[in-house]
Amino acid sequence: MKFGIIGAGIVGTALAVRLEEAGHECIGVHTRSRLSYERFKRYLKTEHLPLEALVLEADILFITTQDGMIRTIAENLGTNEFIKPGQVWIHCSGSLPSDILRIKERLPIYCLSLHPLQAFASVEEALTLLTGTHFGIEGDREELGAGIVKDLGGIPHHILAEKKTLYHAGAVVASNYLVVLASLAVELFSEAGIATDEALSSLLPLMRGTLYNLEQAGIPQALTGPIARGDAQVVQGHLDNMPANLLKIYQVLGLKALELGENKKAQQGFSYSQETSNLLKSLFGESGVVDRDER
Repeated sequence: MKFGIIGAGIVGTALAVRLEEAGHECIGVHTRSRLSYERFKRYLKTEHLPLEALVLEADILFITTQDGMIRTIAENLGTNEFIKPGQVWIHCSGSLPSDILRIKERLPIYCLSLHPLQAFASVEEALTLLTGTHFGIEGDREELGAGIVKDLGGIPHHILAEKKTLYHAGAVVASNYLVVLASLAVELFSEAGIATDEALSSLLPLMRGTLYNLEQAGIPQALTGPIARGDAQVVQGHLDNMPANLLKIYQVLGLKALELGENKKAQQGFSYSQETSNLLKSLFGESGVVDRDER
Protein backbone atom coordinates (compact mmCIF):
# COMPACT_ATOMS: atom_id res chain seq x y z
CA MET A 1 0.00 0.00 0.00
CA LYS A 2 0.98 3.63 -0.44
CA PHE A 3 0.57 5.63 2.72
CA GLY A 4 1.16 9.15 3.98
CA ILE A 5 1.93 10.41 7.46
CA ILE A 6 0.34 13.57 8.87
CA GLY A 7 2.19 14.49 12.06
CA ALA A 8 5.80 13.37 12.31
CA GLY A 9 5.91 12.63 16.03
CA ILE A 10 7.26 9.52 17.73
CA VAL A 11 4.33 7.27 16.78
CA GLY A 12 4.05 8.50 13.19
CA THR A 13 7.76 8.11 12.60
CA ALA A 14 7.95 4.63 14.09
CA LEU A 15 4.87 3.44 12.15
CA ALA A 16 6.33 4.73 8.89
CA VAL A 17 9.65 2.97 9.46
CA ARG A 18 8.09 -0.38 10.36
CA LEU A 19 5.57 -0.28 7.50
CA GLU A 20 8.32 0.51 5.00
CA GLU A 21 10.27 -2.46 6.36
CA ALA A 22 7.14 -4.58 5.82
CA GLY A 23 7.11 -3.65 2.12
CA HIS A 24 4.72 -0.70 2.05
CA GLU A 25 5.61 2.70 0.58
CA CYS A 26 5.60 5.96 2.49
CA ILE A 27 4.90 8.50 -0.24
CA GLY A 28 5.39 11.54 1.98
CA VAL A 29 4.97 13.23 5.33
CA HIS A 30 3.24 16.45 6.35
CA THR A 31 4.05 18.29 9.59
CA ARG A 32 3.99 21.86 10.83
CA SER A 33 7.23 21.35 12.75
CA ARG A 34 10.54 21.59 10.93
CA LEU A 35 12.28 19.86 13.84
CA SER A 36 9.89 16.92 13.64
CA TYR A 37 10.48 16.59 9.92
CA GLU A 38 14.25 16.75 10.36
CA ARG A 39 14.00 13.93 12.92
CA PHE A 40 11.71 11.96 10.59
CA LYS A 41 14.26 12.24 7.77
CA ARG A 42 16.91 10.62 9.96
CA TYR A 43 14.84 7.43 9.78
CA LEU A 44 13.20 7.71 6.36
CA LYS A 45 14.32 9.86 3.42
CA THR A 46 10.77 10.87 2.62
CA GLU A 47 9.64 14.10 1.01
CA HIS A 48 7.64 16.72 2.91
CA LEU A 49 4.39 17.18 0.99
CA PRO A 50 1.35 19.47 1.29
CA LEU A 51 -1.90 17.81 2.32
CA GLU A 52 -3.25 18.03 -1.24
CA ALA A 53 -0.38 15.94 -2.59
CA LEU A 54 -0.75 13.32 0.14
CA VAL A 55 -4.47 13.00 -0.55
CA LEU A 56 -3.93 12.48 -4.26
CA GLU A 57 -1.22 9.82 -3.93
CA ALA A 58 -1.93 7.79 -0.78
CA ASP A 59 -4.16 4.76 -0.30
CA ILE A 60 -4.02 5.33 3.46
CA LEU A 61 -3.45 8.50 5.50
CA PHE A 62 -2.19 8.11 9.06
CA ILE A 63 -3.13 11.11 11.20
CA THR A 64 -0.65 10.84 14.05
CA THR A 65 -0.96 14.31 15.52
CA GLN A 66 -1.90 15.16 19.09
CA ASP A 67 -5.52 14.31 19.90
CA GLY A 68 -6.61 17.94 19.87
CA MET A 69 -5.55 18.32 16.23
CA ILE A 70 -7.15 15.19 14.77
CA ARG A 71 -10.55 16.76 14.07
CA THR A 72 -8.95 19.87 12.59
CA ILE A 73 -6.84 17.77 10.22
CA ALA A 74 -9.94 15.82 9.18
CA GLU A 75 -11.78 19.08 8.48
CA ASN A 76 -8.87 20.34 6.38
CA LEU A 77 -8.85 17.10 4.42
CA GLY A 78 -12.63 16.93 4.11
CA THR A 79 -13.04 20.41 2.67
CA ASN A 80 -10.39 19.74 0.05
CA GLU A 81 -11.68 19.30 -3.49
CA PHE A 82 -9.16 16.52 -4.09
CA ILE A 83 -10.87 13.90 -1.88
CA LYS A 84 -9.83 10.42 -3.03
CA PRO A 85 -12.82 8.03 -2.85
CA GLY A 86 -12.10 4.80 -1.01
CA GLN A 87 -9.12 6.25 0.86
CA VAL A 88 -8.63 5.11 4.45
CA TRP A 89 -7.99 7.70 7.15
CA ILE A 90 -6.46 6.29 10.32
CA HIS A 91 -5.80 8.00 13.63
CA CYS A 92 -3.91 6.52 16.58
CA SER A 93 -5.72 8.08 19.55
CA GLY A 94 -6.71 5.81 22.40
CA SER A 95 -9.55 8.03 23.62
CA LEU A 96 -11.19 9.38 20.45
CA PRO A 97 -13.46 7.24 18.26
CA SER A 98 -12.69 6.72 14.59
CA ASP A 99 -15.88 8.64 13.70
CA ILE A 100 -14.22 11.90 14.72
CA LEU A 101 -12.65 11.75 11.25
CA ARG A 102 -16.04 11.66 9.52
CA ILE A 103 -16.79 15.36 9.20
CA LYS A 104 -19.42 14.77 6.50
CA GLU A 105 -21.95 11.95 6.50
CA ARG A 106 -21.41 11.00 2.87
CA LEU A 107 -17.68 11.56 2.67
CA PRO A 108 -16.48 8.68 0.42
CA ILE A 109 -13.64 7.57 2.69
CA TYR A 110 -13.14 4.95 5.42
CA CYS A 111 -12.42 5.97 9.03
CA LEU A 112 -10.34 3.71 11.27
CA SER A 113 -8.51 3.93 14.57
CA LEU A 114 -5.42 1.91 15.54
CA HIS A 115 -4.18 2.62 19.06
CA PRO A 116 -0.86 1.14 20.25
CA LEU A 117 -1.30 0.08 23.87
CA GLN A 118 2.19 1.15 24.85
CA ALA A 119 4.11 4.12 26.23
CA PHE A 120 6.76 5.38 23.79
CA ALA A 121 9.36 7.79 25.12
CA SER A 122 11.40 8.07 21.91
CA VAL A 123 11.44 6.88 18.31
CA GLU A 124 14.14 4.32 19.11
CA GLU A 125 12.11 2.96 22.00
CA ALA A 126 8.97 2.82 19.85
CA LEU A 127 10.80 0.89 17.14
CA THR A 128 11.92 -1.62 19.76
CA LEU A 129 8.56 -1.93 21.51
CA LEU A 130 6.21 -2.07 18.50
CA THR A 131 6.88 -5.78 18.08
CA GLY A 132 4.56 -7.47 20.53
CA THR A 133 2.57 -4.31 21.29
CA HIS A 134 -1.20 -4.82 21.55
CA PHE A 135 -3.43 -2.48 19.50
CA GLY A 136 -7.05 -1.45 20.02
CA ILE A 137 -8.90 -1.33 16.68
CA GLU A 138 -12.30 0.14 15.84
CA GLY A 139 -13.97 1.69 12.83
CA ASP A 140 -14.31 0.88 9.11
CA ARG A 141 -12.19 -1.77 7.44
CA GLU A 142 -11.11 -3.44 10.69
CA GLU A 143 -9.70 -6.38 8.75
CA LEU A 144 -7.34 -3.95 7.01
CA GLY A 145 -6.43 -2.48 10.39
CA ALA A 146 -5.63 -5.94 11.78
CA GLY A 147 -3.37 -6.59 8.80
CA ILE A 148 -1.52 -3.31 9.34
CA VAL A 149 -1.04 -4.12 13.03
CA LYS A 150 0.39 -7.53 12.15
CA ASP A 151 2.76 -5.89 9.64
CA LEU A 152 3.93 -3.69 12.52
CA GLY A 153 4.59 -6.81 14.59
CA GLY A 154 1.66 -6.01 16.87
CA ILE A 155 -1.37 -7.89 18.19
CA PRO A 156 -4.82 -6.55 17.17
CA HIS A 157 -7.92 -6.39 19.41
CA HIS A 158 -11.40 -5.20 18.43
CA ILE A 159 -12.83 -2.63 20.86
CA LEU A 160 -16.29 -1.04 21.07
CA ALA A 161 -16.22 2.49 19.70
CA GLU A 162 -18.97 3.65 22.09
CA LYS A 163 -16.93 2.39 25.09
CA LYS A 164 -13.56 3.57 23.91
CA THR A 165 -13.14 6.07 26.72
CA LEU A 166 -13.31 3.16 29.19
CA TYR A 167 -10.67 1.31 27.19
CA HIS A 168 -8.47 4.40 27.42
CA ALA A 169 -9.19 4.77 31.13
CA GLY A 170 -8.04 1.18 31.62
CA ALA A 171 -4.80 1.97 29.82
CA VAL A 172 -4.29 5.06 32.01
CA VAL A 173 -4.81 3.00 35.17
CA ALA A 174 -2.35 0.32 34.04
CA SER A 175 0.34 2.74 32.88
CA ASN A 176 0.02 6.19 34.45
CA TYR A 177 -1.39 5.03 37.77
CA LEU A 178 1.41 2.51 38.11
CA VAL A 179 3.70 5.52 38.40
CA VAL A 180 1.27 7.03 40.94
CA LEU A 181 1.34 3.81 43.00
CA ALA A 182 5.15 3.82 42.90
CA SER A 183 5.07 7.43 44.13
CA LEU A 184 2.76 6.49 47.02
CA ALA A 185 5.02 3.59 47.99
CA VAL A 186 8.10 5.83 47.87
CA GLU A 187 6.31 8.35 50.10
CA LEU A 188 5.57 5.64 52.66
CA PHE A 189 9.17 4.37 52.50
CA SER A 190 10.36 7.94 53.06
CA GLU A 191 8.16 8.13 56.17
CA ALA A 192 9.96 4.98 57.35
CA GLY A 193 13.36 6.62 56.92
CA ILE A 194 14.45 5.40 53.49
CA ALA A 195 15.69 8.13 51.15
CA THR A 196 13.61 8.74 48.03
CA ASP A 197 16.20 7.49 45.51
CA GLU A 198 16.90 4.41 47.61
CA ALA A 199 13.17 3.81 48.05
CA LEU A 200 12.46 3.63 44.34
CA SER A 201 15.45 1.43 43.57
CA SER A 202 14.42 -0.99 46.31
CA LEU A 203 10.77 -1.07 45.23
CA LEU A 204 11.37 -1.67 41.52
CA PRO A 205 12.44 -5.33 41.91
CA LEU A 206 9.32 -5.94 43.99
CA MET A 207 7.15 -4.35 41.29
CA ARG A 208 8.89 -6.39 38.58
CA GLY A 209 8.26 -9.52 40.60
CA THR A 210 4.58 -8.65 40.84
CA LEU A 211 4.39 -8.06 37.08
CA TYR A 212 6.03 -11.45 36.57
CA ASN A 213 3.45 -13.04 38.85
CA LEU A 214 0.67 -11.35 36.88
CA GLU A 215 2.14 -12.68 33.65
CA GLN A 216 2.48 -16.21 35.01
CA ALA A 217 -0.53 -16.58 37.30
CA GLY A 218 -2.93 -13.83 36.20
CA ILE A 219 -5.65 -12.14 38.24
CA PRO A 220 -6.51 -12.78 41.06
CA GLN A 221 -3.84 -15.42 41.77
CA ALA A 222 -1.00 -12.88 41.58
CA LEU A 223 -2.38 -11.06 44.64
CA THR A 224 -0.22 -11.62 47.72
CA GLY A 225 0.22 -9.87 51.06
CA PRO A 226 -1.87 -9.33 54.19
CA ILE A 227 -5.22 -8.79 52.48
CA ALA A 228 -4.83 -11.93 50.39
CA ARG A 229 -3.95 -13.82 53.58
CA GLY A 230 -6.78 -12.22 55.57
CA ASP A 231 -4.35 -10.74 58.08
CA ALA A 232 -6.56 -7.95 59.44
CA GLN A 233 -4.17 -7.16 62.29
CA VAL A 234 -1.44 -6.11 59.82
CA VAL A 235 -3.92 -3.99 57.87
CA GLN A 236 -5.03 -2.39 61.15
CA GLY A 237 -1.41 -1.44 61.83
CA HIS A 238 -1.10 0.12 58.38
CA LEU A 239 -4.17 2.25 58.93
CA ASP A 240 -3.17 3.28 62.46
CA ASN A 241 0.13 4.68 61.17
CA MET A 242 -0.90 5.87 57.72
CA PRO A 243 -0.28 9.57 56.91
CA ALA A 244 -3.64 11.32 56.82
CA ASN A 245 -3.29 12.37 53.17
CA LEU A 246 -2.86 8.73 52.08
CA LEU A 247 -5.42 7.06 54.35
CA LYS A 248 -8.44 7.17 52.04
CA ILE A 249 -6.38 6.15 49.03
CA TYR A 250 -5.15 3.09 50.93
CA GLN A 251 -8.70 2.22 51.99
CA VAL A 252 -10.13 2.45 48.47
CA LEU A 253 -7.34 0.28 47.07
CA GLY A 254 -7.71 -2.10 50.01
CA LEU A 255 -11.41 -2.59 49.32
CA LYS A 256 -10.62 -3.59 45.73
CA ALA A 257 -7.83 -5.88 46.99
CA LEU A 258 -10.33 -7.52 49.33
CA GLU A 259 -12.60 -8.26 46.38
CA LEU A 260 -9.67 -9.86 44.55
CA GLY A 261 -8.72 -11.78 47.68
CA GLU A 262 -12.23 -13.22 47.92
CA ASN A 263 -12.07 -14.30 44.28
CA LYS A 264 -8.64 -15.87 44.77
CA LYS A 265 -9.78 -17.89 47.77
CA ALA A 266 -12.96 -18.98 45.96
CA GLN A 267 -10.89 -20.28 43.04
CA GLN A 268 -8.81 -22.27 45.50
CA GLY A 269 -11.89 -23.65 47.23
CA PHE A 270 -11.55 -21.55 50.39
CA SER A 271 -13.02 -18.37 51.83
CA TYR A 272 -12.31 -15.79 54.52
CA SER A 273 -13.91 -16.54 57.86
CA GLN A 274 -16.97 -14.38 58.45
CA GLU A 275 -15.15 -12.62 61.29
CA THR A 276 -12.12 -11.80 59.12
CA SER A 277 -14.29 -10.66 56.21
CA ASN A 278 -16.36 -8.38 58.42
CA LEU A 279 -13.28 -6.95 60.14
CA LEU A 280 -11.54 -6.14 56.85
CA LYS A 281 -14.69 -4.56 55.47
CA SER A 282 -15.02 -2.45 58.61
CA LEU A 283 -11.41 -1.30 58.23
CA PHE A 284 -11.90 -0.30 54.60
CA GLY A 285 -15.62 0.52 54.69
CA GLU A 286 -17.98 -0.62 51.96
CA SER A 287 -17.43 2.74 50.26
CA GLY A 288 -13.70 2.65 50.97
CA VAL A 289 -13.75 5.93 52.94
CA VAL A 290 -13.74 5.05 56.61
CA ASP A 291 -12.09 7.75 58.70
CA ARG A 292 -9.63 6.78 61.42
CA ASP A 293 -11.96 8.10 64.16
CA GLU A 294 -14.83 5.93 62.90
CA ARG A 295 -13.01 2.63 63.44
